[in-house]
Amino acid sequence: MSIALLQSAINSFSTELENSSDADWAKATKCDGWNVTELLRHIVGGAVSCNMALRGAKRDELSPFFHNFEFSADPRADYAVAVTDHVTAFEAIADPSTVVEHPMMDMPVGQLMMFRICDFALHAWDLGVGMGREVVLDPAVVEFAWNSLSPMAPMIGNLGMFGEGPSGNVPETADLQARLIDLTGRR
Repeated sequence: MSIALLQSAINSFSTELENSSDADWAKATKCDGWNVTELLRHIVGGAVSCNMALRGAKRDELSPFFHNFEFSADPRADYAVAVTDHVTAFEAIADPSTVVEHPMMDMPVGQLMMFRICDFALHAWDLGVGMGREVVLDPAVVEFAWNSLSPMAPMIGNLGMFGEGPSGNVPETADLQARLIDLTGRR
């Protein structure tokens, strides 16, 4: 488990959120079908439900937060609280093989952290590029995400989370971030 990689991925998303004005909330992101509000709801709901899981909550307790997080009057503050607690919740787990309940399935904490690192990083790209900005992710996070997700390349498009998967149009000689973005169905 790497708290440093998680924090870097969170920082990338935080930067893109800070660079997005409140007027952008209804704008589409590069995450197919989600505007900024929906993307942030996914990020915050994922963090909150994960934090609860890491503290022993059961699947039925997590689903309302994971699937339909309800913002307070200040979604940016909800995000700040959730991500600060996210790091704290992961830091409290000493053994990455500890299994927790998650709305998707039971999984070891190390696997859950991998999902969260990838989620924050990829959605940072979705948000920033969707708003017309160039996004350069931390190369260490990109390498980690690539190493975690690329073994699934033949089937990743069938999972329902990564669009159609790799396009087949990005050469192996392209930079790793471009290959990761393509692998995960982003165009």
